[in-house]
Amino acid sequence: MNAQPGSANVIEVEHVLGETRHPAFQLMLLVLCGLCLVIDGFDAQAMGYVAPSVIGEWHVSKAALGPVFSASLFGMLLGALGLSVLADRIGRRPVLIGATLFFALAMLATPLVTTIPALLTLRFITGLGLGCIMPNAMALVGEFSSTAHRVKRMMLVSCGFTLGAALGGFVSAALIPSYGWRAVFWVGGTVPLLLAFAMLAKLPESLQFLVLKGRHERALRWLTRFDPSLPISPNTRLVVREKAASGAPVAELFRAGRTPVTLILWAISFMNLIDLYFLSNWLPTVMHEAGYTPATAVIVGTVLQTGGVVGTLLLGWFIERFGFVRVLFVCFVAATLTVGMIGMVAQTLPWLLAVVFAGGFCVVGGQPAVNALAGHFYPTSLRSTGIGWSLGIGRIGSVIGPLVGGQLIALNWSNAALFHAAAVPVLCSALLVIALAGATRQRDNTTAQAF
Repeated sequence: MNAQPGSANVIEVEHVLGETRHPAFQLMLLVLCGLCLVIDGFDAQAMGYVAPSVIGEWHVSKAALGPVFSASLFGMLLGALGLSVLADRIGRRPVLIGATLFFALAMLATPLVTTIPALLTLRFITGLGLGCIMPNAMALVGEFSSTAHRVKRMMLVSCGFTLGAALGGFVSAALIPSYGWRAVFWVGGTVPLLLAFAMLAKLPESLQFLVLKGRHERALRWLTRFDPSLPISPNTRLVVREKAASGAPVAELFRAGRTPVTLILWAISFMNLIDLYFLSNWLPTVMHEAGYTPATAVIVGTVLQTGGVVGTLLLGWFIERFGFVRVLFVCFVAATLTVGMIGMVAQTLPWLLAVVFAGGFCVVGGQPAVNALAGHFYPTSLRSTGIGWSLGIGRIGSVIGPLVGGQLIALNWSNAALFHAAAVPVLCSALLVIALAGATRQRDNTTAQAF
């Protein structure tokens, strides 16, 4: 930041964000984006928790719910691909608020349906809104952080998704016995509706985004809220270190040497999300069929997400010290072992809970690390698109996972064979991390060290 007599007062946005400490503003941003991701995770996993109750009440087969699981995930895929690009055009704030309102209304409509086709349709519609929450919340938090703290804060806020998914298990276990499965969706719709109005009043827009788009007056207003002590005058001019991208955001992911990392990120996300959503959607049902009560089966699914919360927090700390490549490689190798063991220890509850927790730590906790890697790698003008497309392509895997799982269950595969098969995708993720290490060596030293 500098000023010269008789000239414009020039303020570098990144300097202000890196040097100024306003914990109340940062906390408000983290809370709003974190809550957004908590309810995103809650609603995304809700169907997995109510599935045993729906099967019992509607007298349908387990395989009949496979398309319902995948419909939501397909909607999330399209939402991540389309609305993340829109956010790099019009801003993170309007997309986050609009999407939250949209999926809140869809969740409130879900308890009214009585057939599988209607449930499938509403889960798809809900997924459209859910899909863009993660990339935009992470992008916004990252853009209000200094480079030194960006990964840690993006990982911290992304923890909200796994926390919400875990919370969904506890809430479902408490609500379903007394109020039925529909109560889960009433709660899952009411909370984001209230949150959307809170975001409308308090959620800021990315300062770098506003400057790059030439919206300097709006940027100055938000910067003044961030730091009221700044010497703002009619001559104040804001600058950022990046240049505005002129091409289509998706095409830019493949320019300036970004192609290898982009493709590898997509492949890692694809493989990991096959496992994440297979486990999230089918684990409670498979454990119920293995002889556990519905409440215990839900708790097993909740332990998976709880492991993901702990994993997200600790992996962020490890990444700051050892880099993305080393941490992700160890994480996915450990995931291969623990996921493969689930079926082998299914009849011994303490061992089952321990192995599921470890699998959640690595698989569920590893996905926010992949998302943070995308957010760290791409510049402001591509950040939402980069995270969104990594997640969106990955969610092709999230659609495939529940469908394939449903078919293998219908073929009466044993639990041991089922989870041995589930270990294969995360083994592929570990091998892809090795390819990522090679791709980063082809870039400049600064990028390689960041990885």
